[in-house]
Amino acid sequence: MNRVFVKTGDGSHTLYVPELKENYHSKNGAIGESMHVFIEAGLNAVTKEEIHLLEIGFGTGLNCLLTLIHSKNESKKIHYTGMELYPLERSITSELNYTNLLGTEYQGIFSLFHECPWNKRIQIEDNFLLLKMLADANDYKFTEKYDLVYFDAFAPEVQPEMWSIELFEKLYNCMNPCALLVTYSAKGSVRRTLQQTGFEVEKLPGAKGKREMLRATKYG
Repeated sequence: MNRVFVKTGDGSHTLYVPELKENYHSKNGAIGESMHVFIEAGLNAVTKEEIHLLEIGFGTGLNCLLTLIHSKNESKKIHYTGMELYPLERSITSELNYTNLLGTEYQGIFSLFHECPWNKRIQIEDNFLLLKMLADANDYKFTEKYDLVYFDAFAPEVQPEMWSIELFEKLYNCMNPCALLVTYSAKGSVRRTLQQTGFEVEKLPGAKGKREMLRATKYG
């Protein structure tokens, strides 16, 4: 797939995929959206000090970087698993401007995210371990249990296979009791599918430019 750099409303980059007519992030602000959906509504809502986290759609690595920065500030230990089927080339990731905005001291870490090998767990810092999985979540057999899921696939209209009840059932089964799943999408069909899977779903205010987002909790 081709990718085109786009500067979003908060100055941070996203990527546009012409074949899909879809951006990786909100045009209103890539960092702002990721902070709102995944950090504030997701990571901040998990009370554990040691968190096993799964991201569906590793993409640019922005969610991973924000999670690392937040975990340092909050003294949390993170076991981060990022799943991606179409990894970005280093020629693209090296030009992303996130560390210019979040702190140039994180440039080395951000580069390591994209340079470290796939399918091997790497200790990035004392309290942050990263496992990048080069895999399709629909076909993958999950063996670990997670406390938090960042669901960051392309929109349901673009990638409907990523929003199926079959995939949400797989995720539900690999989540710990009281674990959370957060996503930027607030479509009624997504909410109903999550509920049908067994999640308790709540609508939360969306990131800038979106009225709502969804947070799903696995009880029991």
